[in-house]
Amino acid sequence: MRLQRYISQSGRASRREAERMILAGRVAVNGTIVTKMGVRIDPSSDQVSIDRELIRSSPVRWVAFHKPAGVLTTRTDPHGGVTIYDRLPSQLSKLRYVGRLDRDAEGLLLLTNDGQLSNDLAHPKGEVEREYWLQVVGKLELATINRLTSGVELDDGFARAVRARLIDSDKVSSRLKLVVTEGRKREVRRLLSAVGHPVMRLRRIRYGPLVLGSLQKGAWRDLDADEVAALASAPSRGRGSKSQ
Repeated sequence: MRLQRYISQSGRASRREAERMILAGRVAVNGTIVTKMGVRIDPSSDQVSIDRELIRSSPVRWVAFHKPAGVLTTRTDPHGGVTIYDRLPSQLSKLRYVGRLDRDAEGLLLLTNDGQLSNDLAHPKGEVEREYWLQVVGKLELATINRLTSGVELDDGFARAVRARLIDSDKVSSRLKLVVTEGRKREVRRLLSAVGHPVMRLRRIRYGPLVLGSLQKGAWRDLDADEVAALASAPSRGRGSKSQ
């Protein structure tokens, strides 16, 4: 097994991050610093350390978690807020989350120790779809839906929804489904605010091919092999769809 892949499977870093660690002289195999690419190791006998700390590669694991509103997507919070790791069992404490959901958002959050695929899924270049159910302030008109898909200028550049569909509306609020592929910070909330309809509730219902389904708030489950395989092909499908 290549050294950078072993590090990635340990959950410590993505494969690209592992390569940078190796080039920086931070990685040792059996006590000897390695600074070049292409080194292969035997996971059953070789010892790998990063910054003199021994690491172990774990079997790849993927988990779907229904994050409740009011819970932070972070490892720790200096202000004492409740984090996703406070809501998850200790056996999942070494898994990394894929993308974020802000404190007030709820819905599907993926966690894994596969650093490389995690980065591929979250990176804008992968064009992996994230679908949301939203309740927003005011009555949405068709022209506003068209603005969301045509695009608006945000403070960090142009942004647009890939698709947006109105579910229903009244004088007080509207409900819609919206799909984006970039995953910028609070992108969905900023899009809706830019067209004059601040978000009241936000729930992620799909990430790539994986749907939230009937998973209850605060509950989690392991993904099966077919679901992981579908996630692995999601970034390439996203890039391919743009050229069609």
